[in-house]
Amino acid sequence: MDFNQILLFGTLALLYVLFLPASWRAWVLMGISVITLYAFQPTLNVRWLDYSLPTFMLGITGVSWWLSRSPEQTATRQDGVALGVILTIALIVAGTRYIEVPEVLQLTSRPPEITGVLLAIALTLGIGASLWRITKQSPRWISVALLALIGLFIIVKSEAIATLIAGFLRTQAGNDPNLASMRDLEWLGFSYVAFRLIATLRDRQTGVLPPVSLRDYVLYVVFFPSITAGPIARLEAQNSFLQDVQGLPTLEARDAQRITTGLTRIFVGMFKKFVVADSLAIFALSTQNADQALNAGALWVMLYGYALRLFFDFSGYSDIAIGIALLFGLKLPENFDRPYLKNNITAFWQSWHKSLSDWVRFYVFSPLSRNLLRRKPKPSNEVIMLVCNLATMVIIGLWHGITVNFFIWGVWHALGLWIHKLWTDRTRKWYISLKDKPRTKQAWTVAGWFITFHFVVLGWVWFALPSFEMAWRVFIGLFGVSI
Repeated sequence: MDFNQILLFGTLALLYVLFLPASWRAWVLMGISVITLYAFQPTLNVRWLDYSLPTFMLGITGVSWWLSRSPEQTATRQDGVALGVILTIALIVAGTRYIEVPEVLQLTSRPPEITGVLLAIALTLGIGASLWRITKQSPRWISVALLALIGLFIIVKSEAIATLIAGFLRTQAGNDPNLASMRDLEWLGFSYVAFRLIATLRDRQTGVLPPVSLRDYVLYVVFFPSITAGPIARLEAQNSFLQDVQGLPTLEARDAQRITTGLTRIFVGMFKKFVVADSLAIFALSTQNADQALNAGALWVMLYGYALRLFFDFSGYSDIAIGIALLFGLKLPENFDRPYLKNNITAFWQSWHKSLSDWVRFYVFSPLSRNLLRRKPKPSNEVIMLVCNLATMVIIGLWHGITVNFFIWGVWHALGLWIHKLWTDRTRKWYISLKDKPRTKQAWTVAGWFITFHFVVLGWVWFALPSFEMAWRVFIGLFGVSI
Protein backbone atom coordinates (compact mmCIF):
# COMPACT_ATOMS: atom_id res chain seq x y z
CA MET A 1 0.00 0.00 0.00
CA ASP A 2 1.20 3.48 -0.82
CA PHE A 3 0.32 6.73 0.96
CA ASN A 4 -2.65 7.50 -1.30
CA GLN A 5 -4.17 4.05 -0.78
CA ILE A 6 -3.80 4.36 3.00
CA LEU A 7 -5.48 7.77 2.85
CA LEU A 8 -8.32 6.28 0.78
CA PHE A 9 -8.91 3.49 3.28
CA GLY A 10 -8.84 6.00 6.13
CA THR A 11 -11.51 8.07 4.39
CA LEU A 12 -13.63 4.98 3.76
CA ALA A 13 -13.27 4.05 7.43
CA LEU A 14 -14.52 7.50 8.44
CA LEU A 15 -17.60 7.14 6.23
CA TYR A 16 -18.06 3.59 7.54
CA VAL A 17 -18.01 4.77 11.15
CA LEU A 18 -20.26 7.80 10.64
CA PHE A 19 -22.91 6.73 8.19
CA LEU A 20 -23.04 3.00 7.41
CA PRO A 21 -26.01 1.00 8.78
CA ALA A 22 -24.89 -1.86 11.02
CA SER A 23 -26.44 -4.57 8.86
CA TRP A 24 -24.40 -3.47 5.82
CA ARG A 25 -20.96 -3.63 7.41
CA ALA A 26 -19.84 -7.11 6.36
CA TRP A 27 -21.31 -6.64 2.88
CA VAL A 28 -19.47 -3.37 2.34
CA LEU A 29 -16.20 -4.86 3.58
CA MET A 30 -16.57 -7.80 1.20
CA GLY A 31 -17.33 -5.44 -1.69
CA ILE A 32 -14.31 -3.23 -0.91
CA SER A 33 -12.09 -6.32 -0.65
CA VAL A 34 -13.22 -7.66 -4.04
CA ILE A 35 -12.75 -4.26 -5.69
CA THR A 36 -9.31 -3.97 -4.08
CA LEU A 37 -8.24 -7.20 -5.80
CA TYR A 38 -8.64 -5.46 -9.13
CA ALA A 39 -7.44 -2.02 -8.00
CA PHE A 40 -4.20 -3.25 -6.38
CA GLN A 41 -3.32 -5.87 -9.02
CA PRO A 42 -0.18 -4.65 -10.84
CA THR A 43 -0.55 -3.90 -14.54
CA LEU A 44 0.98 -6.77 -16.49
CA ASN A 45 2.52 -7.03 -19.95
CA VAL A 46 0.26 -9.91 -21.03
CA ARG A 47 -3.02 -8.61 -22.42
CA TRP A 48 -6.03 -8.99 -20.08
CA LEU A 49 -4.01 -10.82 -17.42
CA ASP A 50 -4.32 -8.09 -14.77
CA TYR A 51 -8.10 -8.58 -15.04
CA SER A 52 -8.01 -12.37 -15.34
CA LEU A 53 -5.84 -13.09 -12.30
CA PRO A 54 -8.10 -11.35 -9.72
CA THR A 55 -11.15 -12.92 -11.35
CA PHE A 56 -9.56 -16.35 -11.25
CA MET A 57 -8.64 -15.79 -7.61
CA LEU A 58 -12.29 -15.12 -6.82
CA GLY A 59 -13.20 -18.28 -8.72
CA ILE A 60 -10.87 -20.57 -6.79
CA THR A 61 -12.02 -18.89 -3.57
CA GLY A 62 -15.60 -19.77 -4.40
CA VAL A 63 -14.69 -23.37 -5.24
CA SER A 64 -12.70 -23.67 -2.00
CA TRP A 65 -15.68 -22.37 -0.01
CA TRP A 66 -17.94 -24.95 -1.63
CA LEU A 67 -15.53 -27.79 -0.86
CA SER A 68 -14.90 -26.60 2.70
CA ARG A 69 -18.57 -26.55 3.72
CA SER A 70 -19.68 -29.02 6.36
CA PRO A 71 -21.89 -31.89 5.12
CA GLU A 72 -24.90 -30.35 6.86
CA GLN A 73 -24.37 -26.87 5.42
CA THR A 74 -26.51 -25.95 2.42
CA ALA A 75 -26.30 -22.87 0.24
CA THR A 76 -28.56 -20.08 1.50
CA ARG A 77 -30.17 -17.02 -0.01
CA GLN A 78 -27.39 -14.92 1.53
CA ASP A 79 -24.81 -17.06 -0.31
CA GLY A 80 -26.67 -16.40 -3.56
CA VAL A 81 -26.63 -12.67 -2.89
CA ALA A 82 -22.90 -12.78 -2.15
CA LEU A 83 -22.27 -14.63 -5.42
CA GLY A 84 -24.36 -12.05 -7.26
CA VAL A 85 -22.41 -9.15 -5.72
CA ILE A 86 -19.07 -10.71 -6.69
CA LEU A 87 -20.18 -11.40 -10.27
CA THR A 88 -21.64 -7.89 -10.58
CA ILE A 89 -18.33 -6.31 -9.52
CA ALA A 90 -16.42 -8.50 -11.99
CA LEU A 91 -18.79 -7.49 -14.80
CA ILE A 92 -18.67 -3.79 -13.90
CA VAL A 93 -14.87 -3.86 -13.99
CA ALA A 94 -15.01 -5.62 -17.37
CA GLY A 95 -17.52 -3.02 -18.56
CA THR A 96 -14.99 -0.22 -18.11
CA ARG A 97 -13.58 -1.42 -21.46
CA TYR A 98 -16.43 0.40 -23.18
CA ILE A 99 -16.46 3.71 -21.33
CA GLU A 100 -13.99 6.47 -20.65
CA VAL A 101 -12.88 6.14 -17.03
CA PRO A 102 -10.68 8.75 -15.28
CA GLU A 103 -7.24 7.33 -14.63
CA VAL A 104 -7.70 7.60 -10.86
CA LEU A 105 -10.72 5.27 -11.11
CA GLN A 106 -9.20 2.68 -13.46
CA LEU A 107 -9.04 -0.71 -11.74
CA THR A 108 -7.20 -2.61 -14.49
CA SER A 109 -5.78 -1.96 -17.90
CA ARG A 110 -8.14 -2.58 -20.83
CA PRO A 111 -10.30 -5.58 -19.77
CA PRO A 112 -11.30 -8.37 -22.18
CA GLU A 113 -14.50 -8.37 -24.24
CA ILE A 114 -17.61 -8.65 -22.09
CA THR A 115 -18.77 -11.66 -24.11
CA GLY A 116 -15.60 -13.51 -23.17
CA VAL A 117 -16.10 -12.64 -19.51
CA LEU A 118 -19.72 -13.85 -19.61
CA LEU A 119 -18.62 -17.08 -21.29
CA ALA A 120 -15.92 -17.62 -18.63
CA ILE A 121 -18.45 -16.98 -15.84
CA ALA A 122 -20.93 -19.41 -17.41
CA LEU A 123 -18.18 -22.02 -17.75
CA THR A 124 -17.13 -21.53 -14.13
CA LEU A 125 -20.70 -21.84 -12.89
CA GLY A 126 -21.10 -24.97 -14.99
CA ILE A 127 -18.00 -26.47 -13.46
CA GLY A 128 -19.34 -25.47 -10.05
CA ALA A 129 -22.61 -27.25 -10.74
CA SER A 130 -20.70 -30.35 -11.83
CA LEU A 131 -18.60 -30.19 -8.67
CA TRP A 132 -21.78 -30.00 -6.63
CA ARG A 133 -22.92 -33.27 -8.16
CA ILE A 134 -19.67 -35.22 -7.95
CA THR A 135 -18.33 -33.89 -4.64
CA LYS A 136 -21.52 -34.34 -2.68
CA GLN A 137 -20.42 -37.65 -1.24
CA SER A 138 -16.68 -37.49 -2.00
CA PRO A 139 -14.41 -35.69 0.49
CA ARG A 140 -11.47 -36.86 -1.61
CA TRP A 141 -12.04 -33.81 -3.77
CA ILE A 142 -10.71 -31.69 -0.92
CA SER A 143 -7.38 -33.50 -1.35
CA VAL A 144 -7.54 -32.85 -5.09
CA ALA A 145 -8.14 -29.15 -4.40
CA LEU A 146 -5.21 -29.03 -1.97
CA LEU A 147 -2.89 -30.60 -4.54
CA ALA A 148 -4.16 -28.17 -7.19
CA LEU A 149 -3.45 -25.18 -4.94
CA ILE A 150 0.04 -26.46 -4.16
CA GLY A 151 0.66 -27.04 -7.88
CA LEU A 152 -0.56 -23.55 -8.72
CA PHE A 153 1.69 -22.14 -6.00
CA ILE A 154 4.70 -23.94 -7.51
CA ILE A 155 3.87 -22.56 -10.96
CA VAL A 156 3.60 -18.97 -9.72
CA LYS A 157 6.66 -19.10 -7.46
CA SER A 158 9.05 -21.04 -9.73
CA GLU A 159 10.87 -18.72 -12.14
CA ALA A 160 11.46 -21.36 -14.83
CA ILE A 161 7.86 -22.61 -14.87
CA ALA A 162 6.35 -19.13 -14.52
CA THR A 163 8.45 -17.86 -17.43
CA LEU A 164 7.38 -20.82 -19.57
CA ILE A 165 3.70 -20.18 -18.77
CA ALA A 166 4.17 -16.47 -19.41
CA GLY A 167 5.66 -17.25 -22.84
CA PHE A 168 2.63 -19.38 -23.69
CA LEU A 169 0.21 -16.67 -22.54
CA ARG A 170 2.12 -14.02 -24.49
CA THR A 171 1.83 -16.15 -27.63
CA GLN A 172 -1.92 -16.62 -27.13
CA ALA A 173 -2.38 -12.89 -26.55
CA GLY A 174 -0.33 -11.90 -29.58
CA ASN A 175 2.61 -10.58 -27.52
CA ASP A 176 6.29 -11.33 -28.04
CA PRO A 177 7.06 -14.63 -26.15
CA ASN A 178 10.79 -13.85 -26.17
CA LEU A 179 10.16 -11.11 -23.59
CA ALA A 180 8.44 -13.49 -21.16
CA SER A 181 9.53 -13.34 -17.53
CA MET A 182 8.32 -14.26 -14.08
CA ARG A 183 7.10 -10.68 -13.63
CA ASP A 184 4.40 -11.38 -16.22
CA LEU A 185 2.64 -13.51 -13.59
CA GLU A 186 2.93 -11.04 -10.71
CA TRP A 187 -0.26 -12.00 -8.87
CA LEU A 188 -1.43 -9.72 -6.09
CA GLY A 189 -1.64 -11.48 -2.72
CA PHE A 190 -1.53 -15.03 -4.07
CA SER A 191 0.94 -16.23 -1.41
CA TYR A 192 -1.39 -15.17 1.39
CA VAL A 193 -4.58 -16.27 -0.36
CA ALA A 194 -3.19 -19.73 -1.11
CA PHE A 195 -2.27 -20.33 2.53
CA ARG A 196 -5.70 -19.17 3.71
CA LEU A 197 -7.44 -21.49 1.24
CA ILE A 198 -5.21 -24.42 2.19
CA ALA A 199 -5.90 -23.75 5.88
CA THR A 200 -9.68 -23.83 5.48
CA LEU A 201 -9.59 -27.00 3.37
CA ARG A 202 -7.34 -28.73 5.90
CA ASP A 203 -9.57 -27.56 8.76
CA ARG A 204 -12.55 -29.10 6.97
CA GLN A 205 -10.63 -32.37 6.59
CA THR A 206 -9.90 -32.43 10.31
CA GLY A 207 -13.43 -31.37 11.21
CA VAL A 208 -12.57 -28.14 13.05
CA LEU A 209 -13.89 -25.59 10.54
CA PRO A 210 -17.15 -23.96 11.67
CA PRO A 211 -19.96 -23.25 9.19
CA VAL A 212 -19.14 -20.11 7.22
CA SER A 213 -21.14 -18.26 4.59
CA LEU A 214 -19.76 -17.38 1.16
CA ARG A 215 -19.72 -13.69 2.09
CA ASP A 216 -17.69 -14.24 5.25
CA TYR A 217 -15.38 -16.73 3.53
CA VAL A 218 -14.55 -14.34 0.68
CA LEU A 219 -14.04 -11.50 3.16
CA TYR A 220 -11.63 -13.69 5.16
CA VAL A 221 -9.62 -14.79 2.13
CA VAL A 222 -9.24 -11.42 0.36
CA PHE A 223 -9.65 -8.93 3.24
CA PHE A 224 -8.16 -5.78 1.74
CA PRO A 225 -5.77 -4.52 4.48
CA SER A 226 -4.00 -7.89 4.68
CA ILE A 227 -4.09 -9.04 1.05
CA THR A 228 -0.62 -7.71 0.19
CA ALA A 229 1.45 -8.33 3.32
CA GLY A 230 -0.61 -10.23 5.89
CA PRO A 231 -0.99 -10.98 8.72
CA ILE A 232 -2.51 -14.43 8.08
CA ALA A 233 -5.50 -14.73 10.39
CA ARG A 234 -7.02 -18.17 11.04
CA LEU A 235 -10.72 -18.65 10.43
CA GLU A 236 -11.39 -21.26 13.09
CA ALA A 237 -9.12 -20.13 15.91
CA GLN A 238 -10.40 -18.81 19.23
CA ASN A 239 -11.11 -15.06 19.00
CA SER A 240 -10.97 -15.59 15.26
CA PHE A 241 -11.58 -13.42 12.23
CA LEU A 242 -14.94 -15.13 11.69
CA GLN A 243 -16.14 -14.21 15.18
CA ASP A 244 -15.23 -10.59 14.55
CA VAL A 245 -17.10 -10.57 11.22
CA GLN A 246 -20.21 -12.10 12.77
CA GLY A 247 -20.05 -9.49 15.53
CA LEU A 248 -19.94 -6.51 13.12
CA PRO A 249 -23.70 -5.74 13.33
CA THR A 250 -23.39 -5.20 17.10
CA LEU A 251 -20.13 -3.26 16.88
CA GLU A 252 -20.06 0.17 18.52
CA ALA A 253 -19.02 1.96 15.34
CA ARG A 254 -17.85 5.17 17.02
CA ASP A 255 -15.81 3.48 19.74
CA ALA A 256 -13.22 6.19 20.49
CA GLN A 257 -10.66 3.80 21.97
CA ARG A 258 -10.74 1.48 18.95
CA ILE A 259 -10.47 4.36 16.51
CA THR A 260 -7.62 5.97 18.46
CA THR A 261 -5.73 2.67 18.63
CA GLY A 262 -6.28 2.04 14.92
CA LEU A 263 -5.10 5.48 13.87
CA THR A 264 -2.07 5.22 16.15
CA ARG A 265 -1.07 1.89 14.58
CA ILE A 266 -1.45 3.37 11.10
CA PHE A 267 0.72 6.40 11.91
CA VAL A 268 3.37 4.24 13.59
CA GLY A 269 3.36 1.87 10.61
CA MET A 270 3.69 4.73 8.13
CA PHE A 271 6.62 6.16 10.06
CA LYS A 272 8.33 2.76 10.10
CA LYS A 273 7.74 2.17 6.38
CA PHE A 274 8.00 5.55 4.71
CA VAL A 275 10.56 7.23 6.99
CA VAL A 276 12.78 4.60 8.61
CA ALA A 277 12.68 1.70 6.13
CA ASP A 278 12.84 3.88 3.01
CA SER A 279 15.81 5.77 4.49
CA LEU A 280 17.63 2.55 5.32
CA ALA A 281 17.04 1.31 1.76
CA ILE A 282 19.59 3.84 0.50
CA PHE A 283 22.52 1.82 1.87
CA ALA A 284 20.94 -1.55 2.71
CA LEU A 285 22.31 -4.69 1.10
CA SER A 286 21.09 -5.09 -2.48
CA THR A 287 22.45 -6.24 -5.81
CA GLN A 288 23.56 -2.71 -6.70
CA ASN A 289 25.04 -1.81 -3.32
CA ALA A 290 26.87 -5.13 -2.92
CA ASP A 291 28.80 -4.52 -6.14
CA GLN A 292 30.04 -1.20 -4.73
CA ALA A 293 31.29 -2.53 -1.39
CA LEU A 294 35.03 -1.98 -0.96
CA ASN A 295 35.68 -4.14 2.10
CA ALA A 296 34.12 -6.41 4.73
CA GLY A 297 33.21 -3.44 6.94
CA ALA A 298 31.10 -1.91 4.19
CA LEU A 299 29.33 -5.24 3.64
CA TRP A 300 28.50 -5.50 7.36
CA VAL A 301 27.04 -1.97 7.37
CA MET A 302 24.91 -2.89 4.34
CA LEU A 303 23.78 -6.13 5.96
CA TYR A 304 22.81 -4.44 9.22
CA GLY A 305 20.97 -1.84 7.17
CA TYR A 306 19.10 -4.56 5.29
CA ALA A 307 18.14 -6.39 8.49
CA LEU A 308 16.73 -3.21 10.01
CA ARG A 309 15.09 -2.11 6.77
CA LEU A 310 13.35 -5.49 6.38
CA PHE A 311 12.00 -5.32 9.92
CA PHE A 312 10.75 -1.73 9.74
CA ASP A 313 9.29 -2.23 6.26
CA PHE A 314 7.44 -5.44 7.04
CA SER A 315 6.37 -4.58 10.58
CA GLY A 316 5.30 -1.15 9.31
CA TYR A 317 3.02 -2.74 6.73
CA SER A 318 1.65 -5.07 9.42
CA ASP A 319 0.93 -2.12 11.71
CA ILE A 320 -0.90 -0.32 8.88
CA ALA A 321 -2.98 -3.42 8.07
CA ILE A 322 -3.84 -4.01 11.75
CA GLY A 323 -4.73 -0.34 12.22
CA ILE A 324 -6.99 -0.17 9.15
CA ALA A 325 -8.72 -3.41 10.17
CA LEU A 326 -9.36 -1.95 13.64
CA LEU A 327 -11.00 1.13 12.14
CA PHE A 328 -13.44 -1.18 10.35
CA GLY A 329 -14.04 -3.25 13.49
CA LEU A 330 -11.91 -6.33 12.79
CA LYS A 331 -8.84 -7.52 14.66
CA LEU A 332 -5.91 -9.04 12.81
CA PRO A 333 -3.24 -11.04 14.69
CA GLU A 334 -0.01 -9.38 15.74
CA ASN A 335 2.89 -10.20 13.43
CA PHE A 336 6.00 -8.95 15.28
CA ASP A 337 7.12 -8.83 18.90
CA ARG A 338 10.62 -7.26 19.08
CA PRO A 339 12.22 -10.20 17.25
CA TYR A 340 15.75 -8.77 17.10
CA LEU A 341 15.87 -8.57 20.90
CA LYS A 342 15.33 -12.31 21.44
CA ASN A 343 18.20 -14.33 22.87
CA ASN A 344 17.61 -17.60 20.99
CA ILE A 345 16.49 -18.61 17.51
CA THR A 346 13.32 -20.33 18.74
CA ALA A 347 12.15 -17.16 20.46
CA PHE A 348 13.01 -15.20 17.31
CA TRP A 349 10.68 -17.35 15.22
CA GLN A 350 7.96 -17.01 17.82
CA SER A 351 8.09 -13.24 17.31
CA TRP A 352 9.00 -12.73 13.61
CA HIS A 353 6.12 -12.91 11.10
CA LYS A 354 4.22 -14.71 13.83
CA SER A 355 1.12 -15.41 11.77
CA LEU A 356 3.13 -17.25 9.10
CA SER A 357 5.20 -19.11 11.72
CA ASP A 358 2.03 -20.15 13.55
CA TRP A 359 0.43 -21.27 10.27
CA VAL A 360 3.35 -23.50 9.33
CA ARG A 361 3.67 -24.83 12.88
CA PHE A 362 -0.01 -25.77 12.97
CA TYR A 363 -0.38 -27.20 9.45
CA VAL A 364 3.10 -28.66 8.84
CA PHE A 365 5.25 -29.09 11.96
CA SER A 366 2.62 -30.54 14.31
CA PRO A 367 0.99 -33.07 11.94
CA LEU A 368 4.37 -34.16 10.58
CA SER A 369 5.83 -34.68 14.07
CA ARG A 370 2.75 -36.65 15.15
CA ASN A 371 3.06 -38.83 12.08
CA LEU A 372 6.74 -39.53 12.74
CA LEU A 373 6.07 -40.29 16.40
CA ARG A 374 3.54 -42.95 15.36
CA ARG A 375 5.90 -44.68 12.96
CA LYS A 376 7.23 -48.15 13.73
CA PRO A 377 10.09 -48.17 14.44
CA LYS A 378 9.97 -44.63 15.79
CA PRO A 379 12.87 -42.40 14.71
CA SER A 380 14.92 -40.78 17.44
CA ASN A 381 13.68 -37.48 18.82
CA GLU A 382 16.68 -35.73 17.28
CA VAL A 383 15.85 -37.08 13.82
CA ILE A 384 12.18 -36.12 14.20
CA MET A 385 13.10 -32.57 15.21
CA LEU A 386 15.54 -32.24 12.31
CA VAL A 387 13.04 -33.49 9.73
CA CYS A 388 10.21 -31.32 11.08
CA ASN A 389 12.36 -28.20 11.29
CA LEU A 390 13.67 -28.75 7.76
CA ALA A 391 10.13 -29.23 6.41
CA THR A 392 8.71 -26.14 8.09
CA MET A 393 11.55 -23.74 7.44
CA VAL A 394 12.10 -24.83 3.84
CA ILE A 395 8.38 -24.29 3.22
CA ILE A 396 8.64 -20.79 4.73
CA GLY A 397 11.65 -20.12 2.51
CA LEU A 398 10.05 -21.40 -0.69
CA TRP A 399 6.84 -19.55 0.17
CA HIS A 400 8.78 -16.38 -0.67
CA GLY A 401 9.95 -17.86 -3.97
CA ILE A 402 11.14 -21.22 -5.30
CA THR A 403 14.84 -20.44 -5.67
CA VAL A 404 18.10 -21.94 -4.47
CA ASN A 405 18.73 -18.97 -2.18
CA PHE A 406 15.37 -19.21 -0.41
CA PHE A 407 15.93 -22.96 0.00
CA ILE A 408 19.34 -22.32 1.59
CA TRP A 409 17.81 -19.66 3.84
CA GLY A 410 15.20 -22.18 5.01
CA VAL A 411 17.83 -24.87 5.68
CA TRP A 412 19.98 -22.30 7.52
CA HIS A 413 17.19 -21.54 9.98
CA ALA A 414 16.13 -25.18 10.27
CA LEU A 415 19.64 -26.17 11.34
CA GLY A 416 19.75 -23.24 13.75
CA LEU A 417 16.48 -24.31 15.38
CA TRP A 418 17.62 -27.93 15.55
CA ILE A 419 21.00 -27.09 17.10
CA HIS A 420 19.30 -24.81 19.61
CA LYS A 421 16.93 -27.63 20.57
CA LEU A 422 19.84 -30.03 21.09
CA TRP A 423 21.68 -27.40 23.15
CA THR A 424 18.74 -26.59 25.42
CA ASP A 425 17.95 -30.29 26.01
CA ARG A 426 21.51 -30.89 27.18
CA THR A 427 21.99 -27.73 29.21
CA ARG A 428 18.57 -27.29 30.83
CA LYS A 429 19.68 -28.29 34.33
CA TRP A 430 22.79 -26.16 34.11
CA TYR A 431 20.78 -23.15 32.92
CA ILE A 432 18.26 -23.55 35.75
CA SER A 433 21.18 -23.52 38.20
CA LEU A 434 22.09 -20.02 36.97
CA LYS A 435 19.15 -18.53 38.88
CA ASP A 436 21.54 -18.30 41.84
CA LYS A 437 24.17 -16.60 39.64
CA PRO A 438 22.42 -13.54 38.21
CA ARG A 439 25.53 -12.00 36.66
CA THR A 440 26.49 -15.20 34.89
CA LYS A 441 22.90 -15.64 33.69
CA GLN A 442 22.81 -12.07 32.41
CA ALA A 443 26.09 -12.61 30.56
CA TRP A 444 24.71 -15.77 28.89
CA THR A 445 21.54 -13.89 27.96
CA VAL A 446 23.56 -11.14 26.27
CA ALA A 447 25.73 -13.74 24.55
CA GLY A 448 22.61 -15.57 23.37
CA TRP A 449 21.19 -12.35 21.95
CA PHE A 450 24.45 -11.54 20.15
CA ILE A 451 24.71 -15.00 18.61
CA THR A 452 21.03 -15.12 17.64
CA PHE A 453 21.03 -11.67 16.09
CA HIS A 454 24.08 -12.35 13.95
CA PHE A 455 22.85 -15.81 12.98
CA VAL A 456 19.64 -14.22 11.68
CA VAL A 457 21.51 -11.35 10.03
CA LEU A 458 23.87 -13.71 8.20
CA GLY A 459 20.86 -15.66 6.96
CA TRP A 460 19.47 -12.49 5.37
CA VAL A 461 22.33 -12.61 2.84
CA TRP A 462 20.58 -15.52 1.11
CA PHE A 463 17.23 -13.75 1.40
CA ALA A 464 18.37 -10.39 0.03
CA LEU A 465 20.31 -11.39 -3.08
CA PRO A 466 18.89 -13.08 -6.19
CA SER A 467 21.68 -15.48 -7.19
CA PHE A 468 23.69 -18.09 -5.34
CA GLU A 469 26.97 -16.76 -6.75
CA MET A 470 26.41 -13.21 -5.51
CA ALA A 471 25.09 -14.35 -2.11
CA TRP A 472 28.09 -16.65 -1.59
CA ARG A 473 30.52 -13.90 -2.61
CA VAL A 474 28.95 -11.49 -0.11
CA PHE A 475 28.72 -14.15 2.60
CA ILE A 476 32.42 -14.98 2.55
CA GLY A 477 33.27 -11.33 1.89
CA LEU A 478 31.81 -10.50 5.31
CA PHE A 479 34.72 -12.47 6.79
CA GLY A 480 37.35 -10.82 4.61
CA VAL A 481 37.55 -13.57 1.97
CA SER A 482 37.27 -12.53 -1.65
CA ILE A 483 36.87 -14.57 -4.83
